[in-house]
Amino acid sequence: MFKARYFILKAPARTIKIKRKRSSISLKRQMLLLKAALNQEKDETREMLIIYRQYTKGQASKEQLAQANEQFLDVLKGIGLGVFAVLPFAPITIPVVIKVGQWVGVDILPSSFSDSKARK
Repeated sequence: MFKARYFILKAPARTIKIKRKRSSISLKRQMLLLKAALNQEKDETREMLIIYRQYTKGQASKEQLAQANEQFLDVLKGIGLGVFAVLPFAPITIPVVIKVGQWVGVDILPSSFSDSKARK
């Protein structure tokens, strides 16, 4: 009888520990995905600046310039989301704005974040 009571009292504590561990692992996975997306965005922005520097010297091709302009639009999208991050209730407003943008057909997220979402 004592063992059964101990198991009943121990089981909820064990499930709570398991849930905490799962949520911790999930959070770490999401942070690693965010880190990879930000790292990709940083590399693309650095490449964009190099292409613009080459363009001022007359050494960049039209394809490179088109690629740099596309990355510049991604930077502007990131700045636009940054404005929403400062507003109150940002954890609610940002997903709503992204969802409304998808309904309307406007891509609000930078390309590195959209690709990481598609990889899942």
